[in-house]
Amino acid sequence: MIFSDDLNAQREPVLLAEGLVKQFAGRRVVDGVGLRCQAGQVLGLLGANGAGKTTTLRMCYGFLEPDAGTVHVAGIDRHADPETAARRVGVCTQDDTFDTDFTVRDNLVQMSRYFRPRPSALKPRISALLERFGLDRYANQKPDILSGGYRRRLMLARALVHEPRLLFLDEPTTGLDPQARLEVWELIDALRREGLGIVLTTHYMEEAERLSDELLVLREGRMVAAGQSRTVLGDLVGEHMLVLEAADPAAPAVREWARQVGLPEPSRVLSSLHLALNGPGLAQFSAQFGDLRFEVRPPTLDDLFLKLADKS
Repeated sequence: MIFSDDLNAQREPVLLAEGLVKQFAGRRVVDGVGLRCQAGQVLGLLGANGAGKTTTLRMCYGFLEPDAGTVHVAGIDRHADPETAARRVGVCTQDDTFDTDFTVRDNLVQMSRYFRPRPSALKPRISALLERFGLDRYANQKPDILSGGYRRRLMLARALVHEPRLLFLDEPTTGLDPQARLEVWELIDALRREGLGIVLTTHYMEEAERLSDELLVLREGRMVAAGQSRTVLGDLVGEHMLVLEAADPAAPAVREWARQVGLPEPSRVLSSLHLALNGPGLAQFSAQFGDLRFEVRPPTLDDLFLKLADKS
């Protein structure tokens, strides 16, 4: 086990951010966002491009200073004591930022030198991380020989070399093939089970659904929903997703019915129309279109993402 904390420390959130605000060129890209993450929890931060996710993360881990709001990491005020707060945070960015002039092992050694106090028992810790992430066979090789999946493993190991309490993962599996993505998921899940707090951003909705204990959804810099996946979907999408062929002769009547009852325009996904309905709405639709062939399924995070990305 890599992580350990006393019981009292585990009761407080490893991340508590409140009222975060950030402006660029007079425009608020983050507007009053708050995050809370406990030890042993994955908090998924979702939103379309431009929603403010990466800016929010950068304020939380100290790459940007918020214009307003507070960030506490393991009870430490990041503004009042940034060095101590940074010592408790690991960051795995979207891009590979390791140094290709150093070996895999030396990348971990060099990262450890950024922190005060230095990590204790550093050599055995690095050896354990190399073994844990399957990098031991490449320890004396340069990172440029690694596959995409193993580059991600090196980024994860490097983010953990100083024994943080909180890990930020910004799009951790972008560009990986399905097998490599699954392997990274298993590593993240194991870290969560060992007590690490993790904040995750991703555009892979299956990734968010499988890994996240709680979700926080941003749209245009503001929080629009928070909670478990089913709760968030119910609040933002609906209880049911109705799917019918866009070429069906009844499609214009369905569109008109949706307009008359005050529902959004059905969304077009390839050759299908998707219409979100609650329970009474589904009953009303069935009564109106009883002879129509359609599918009803639970909403998914993909439905949510399409809704968030819709600017209409």
